[in-house]
Amino acid sequence: MSLRPDLLNPLFAPLTDLPGIGPKLVRPFARLLGREMPRVIDLLFHMPSGFVDRRARPLIAEAVPENDATLEVRVEAHHPPPPGSRAPHRTIVSDASGTLVVTHFKIDPARIAHMLPLGATRWLCGRVTLYDGVRQMAHPDRILDAVGLARLPPVEQTYPLVEGLAAGHLRRAIEAALARLPDLPEWLPADLPADLAVGWPGFRAALERVHQPRTPADAVPSGAPWRRLAFDELFAHQITLAFVRAAEEKAGGRPTRGTGALDARLRAALPFALTGAQETALAEIRADLAADTRMLRLLQGDVGSGKTVVALLAAASVAEAGRQAALMAPTEILARQHFETIGPLSAAAGLQVAVLTGREKGRARAALLADLAEGRTNLVIGTHALIQEDVAFRDFALAIVDEQHRFGVGQRLTLAGKGTAVDMLVMTATPIPRTLVLTLFGDMDSSELREKPPGRQKVETRAMPMDRLDEVVEALARALARGAQAYWICPLVEESEDIDLTAATERAESLKAHFGARVDVVHGRLSGAAKDVAMARFSAGETRILVATTVVEVGVNVPDATVMVIEHAERFGLAQLHQLRGRVGRGDKPSACLLLYRAPLSETAKARLAILRESDDGFRLAEEDLRLRGEGDVLGTRQSGMPGFRLARLEVHGDAVAAARDAAIRRLRADPELADEGPLALLLHLYEKDAAVRLLEAG
Repeated sequence: MSLRPDLLNPLFAPLTDLPGIGPKLVRPFARLLGREMPRVIDLLFHMPSGFVDRRARPLIAEAVPENDATLEVRVEAHHPPPPGSRAPHRTIVSDASGTLVVTHFKIDPARIAHMLPLGATRWLCGRVTLYDGVRQMAHPDRILDAVGLARLPPVEQTYPLVEGLAAGHLRRAIEAALARLPDLPEWLPADLPADLAVGWPGFRAALERVHQPRTPADAVPSGAPWRRLAFDELFAHQITLAFVRAAEEKAGGRPTRGTGALDARLRAALPFALTGAQETALAEIRADLAADTRMLRLLQGDVGSGKTVVALLAAASVAEAGRQAALMAPTEILARQHFETIGPLSAAAGLQVAVLTGREKGRARAALLADLAEGRTNLVIGTHALIQEDVAFRDFALAIVDEQHRFGVGQRLTLAGKGTAVDMLVMTATPIPRTLVLTLFGDMDSSELREKPPGRQKVETRAMPMDRLDEVVEALARALARGAQAYWICPLVEESEDIDLTAATERAESLKAHFGARVDVVHGRLSGAAKDVAMARFSAGETRILVATTVVEVGVNVPDATVMVIEHAERFGLAQLHQLRGRVGRGDKPSACLLLYRAPLSETAKARLAILRESDDGFRLAEEDLRLRGEGDVLGTRQSGMPGFRLARLEVHGDAVAAARDAAIRRLRADPELADEGPLALLLHLYEKDAAVRLLEAG
């Protein structure tokens, strides 16, 4: 891609270029927009969270309590509070239907008298409440005279704010930013489905109507202006994914065909037969490996569906052909768990496997790297350490990336760059709705493992309020007396002043008061070695309760653990709760999952916990999670590494993803090199996909 077109420079200028934004306001704007030096485009892409319909202008007696209204009133009287009192200043206003009390706290009476002169007609915008049967309005959003009323927008957006930034500051800044919007040529394909783009305005008009709506339909994500902007963002993302795929296909593949010898020995070592879904996925992977194009395949499966075994058998096919494979996991604990699962099977089959994380140092690391470079190691399992410069393979054929959403495209490509025409298998233990598969992995083929291995236990799931904690501890004592082991999950490592959550370290201490040395704790701030010691002690049964943060979410396998307690379950998404629940029920004993929540629950949290109790189908839960929470939280939290969509809301705009993908593929087929950039270059730069394309061009 070329450098950013000059036409976009006004949008990528710092926010301080806008009038009225000096050093004092830059700090809160930086917090709001999540950027140390925010730009004009960041402000324009800061989308509203709701709107107020200023067209609702009832009489006082008709105003519905707890709703916003614009009231035309006459100012009747002022009642300032006595000196030193904490009471509010009360202003009595009226219309033909009755009276309203306007309250202001901590305000100069002279200022009120100026804003609401006795006998004058004014228009008040704000929320009407009922107090002792009397309608009130506290601190109206706006107090207007006739001139101000004429300028009042009919529909007014509301936005997320931060401390130090008033709604007026944000509104004026957005107005100034909109004034900088250039007229941009249209980049939307002419062949979009007619029913998709009904009523879509141009890019500039869409932004203006979202931020300054004329009707409620303009103001919401499902309206034509916002849908247009969401499609732009999805289209830019899909072009990038299509470019990734096209670049990898252009590079060509190297066919890899195994002999079946290692496969036979591994199957003989397995204590179970593969499920039908595993056999199907393995056949698809081997067909890809044998083809003369590069494999780029997503393998997604429910909790306990056996992805690791499929990955091992795929690596064995590569080793049978005298080539090498790597499995990259996002955390050291997960990498070592894979190694512990794969190690004994590999040893029985004669497959040489090594583990490489940040912990391997000195001579041990040098020896490991030498074995890899000289081809003695068939499969290496590791973390980000695998993509360091000094890691080299003799003949690298297959890159397996576990929990892809925790890695960036760049890391995936860097690992693949360790060989020539490397085949790529991406795995996720979080079942993903089809909309998100297209969004996250639109450049990949997909295999699903929906069957669970024979003998997998269903986990009894119950929800209890936090005030019954003592009962939970008593039940845990009874379970431990029967020989059980338990996980106890806490969301944070230490107390936050802002969020009232119990720290894992404090919970561990409180449980030690009951259970003594049988309790251990593991969390993200422990060193890798300390985590391993804690996990090894728990796996060996030396400790009976493991208090943990979500580091145990994926991959940890302790068959004797039969109890899972999740504290503040209302703070987790469905997919994450399902993952955590999947840590138990892995042996032959009945298992239970207790969801502890703080009352009162929101309607969304109630629905989430009810669905979890009802179903253990991860694919169904993923669809529900998308519907209830939105795409940013489906894979855990907004920080899970998903594409940073600022405008698209997949729970609303998901129906456009397939159309965006199809349009991107058609565009790339017509111009594989994106040589005829034109408007498309503006789109990619605007949504900052230019960096991804530059990365691809650099190989």
